[in-house]
Amino acid sequence: AERQRSRPSFVPPPEIRQLRDVTRYRADLVGARTAEKNRAEKLLEDAQIKLSVVASDIFGVSGRAMMAALIAGERDPKALAQLARTRMRGKITALQEAFNGRFTDHHAFLLARMLARVDATDADIAGLDARIEELIAPFSTAARLDEIPGIGPVAAAIIIAEIGTDMSRVPTAGQ
Repeated sequence: AERQRSRPSFVPPPEIRQLRDVTRYRADLVGARTAEKNRAEKLLEDAQIKLSVVASDIFGVSGRAMMAALIAGERDPKALAQLARTRMRGKITALQEAFNGRFTDHHAFLLARMLARVDATDADIAGLDARIEELIAPFSTAARLDEIPGIGPVAAAIIIAEIGTDMSRVPTAGQ
């Protein structure tokens, strides 16, 4: 049997490998932040606080203000609902009902840790975004990928990080 020769695997240049490391770590942190937000939402549900039923994003300005008040010891549903801003103001009655739960100091302790972790992860992601901007700068012509509808700067950086900029390995458009 004749052995088929395989081509050597693609090893990107150091600049692309560094970009790849940072974009992959960013994706991991986004996943970790999502998991932490899910834990916080589950904790509120455990306390029979149904904020996520009323608010589309409990981590928005209004939701964060309400969670901060819960952590600080506020338990009055009317007072908590009054923290709603802009469009959420139209849902005051539903918010009052959502805060009829059994949120305890135990829940406050855990929620404070979860929100701190979300905030720290947000800060880390912002730092990675700044680093991605630095690393992608030399590839500014390739970074024009973000001009494609649906491809933003982060997605463009991920594409460059994963496939590089050398398209000579793909000799024809069909390939």
